[in-house]
Amino acid sequence: MKAKSLLVTAVMAGSFVMAAQPAAYALDYRKAQVAELQGLDKITARISTFKVPVGQSVTFGSLTITVDACYRTPPEERPESAGFLKIMDHRSEDKTDVEVFDGWMFASTPGLSALEHPVYDVWIKECLEPGDEDVTPSDAPSPAQPQDNG
Repeated sequence: MKAKSLLVTAVMAGSFVMAAQPAAYALDYRKAQVAELQGLDKITARISTFKVPVGQSVTFGSLTITVDACYRTPPEERPESAGFLKIMDHRSEDKTDVEVFDGWMFASTPGLSALEHPVYDVWIKECLEPGDEDVTPSDAPSPAQPQDNG
């Protein structure tokens, strides 16, 4: 009987400790210098990967993609990258630029806030730092030429 009483006390104490911890917690994001993006041309089925420094733009087809911010979690946290992108579509028929996306994109949930476009899909892959092994100054994109992976 005494063992049963101790077991009940231990289970109750454990449930109070577990209830005191939040189910979800805010991730500790750190600023990054470069956003690695991927784009899909739905007509040709080609995927392009390009790296865009924060504050700069790249052209992908008729789209101009500007990276306003890029954040990532530290290595000890669950991997996540988030970027604030502004995407303009240059319409050649009337020579105007139309904003087609302005907001946050998350690498782990690309469908959460996705670009709605009939020809192109764009998503953030990762936020990088210049010290990362695959980011070098030569990787900085020219404003009009993403790297083709197709």
